[in-house]
This record gives sequence, structure tokens and C-alpha cells, in this order.
Amino acid sequence: MTDKIMAIMALSTMIAFLGVVAWFVPDIDLIIVIGLVSLLAIYDFWHTLRNSGKNGSG
Repeated sequence: MTDKIMAIMALSTMIAFLGVVAWFVPDIDLIIVIGLVSLLAIYDFWHTLRNSGKNGSG
């Protein structure tokens, strides 16, 4: 359970940091890349969270 809480905290911290970068450097290309990176990180977190109970290591 602690690992899931830490993963959520890390993901939210990363997204908050990237949000600050996008806010202070409002370049459309950078915002698109930040959005894609955030979506990939969220997808990876969700995929790992869903599959952690299936292989017995969760």
C-alpha cells in the first residue's frame, strides 16, 4: 500500500512540476510534449496498478 501512495505522490509531483514549466514557458510545442509525457506516465501508473494483483506481487 505504501508503494502505491508513494507512486501517486511522485506522479502528482512530476505533473505539478511540468505544469509550472508549461506555465512559465508557454510554447505550444513544449505544452504538447508535457501533455504527452504526463499521459504516458499516467498510463504506465494505471497499467502497473491494474496488473499488480494479477501476478501475485502486489
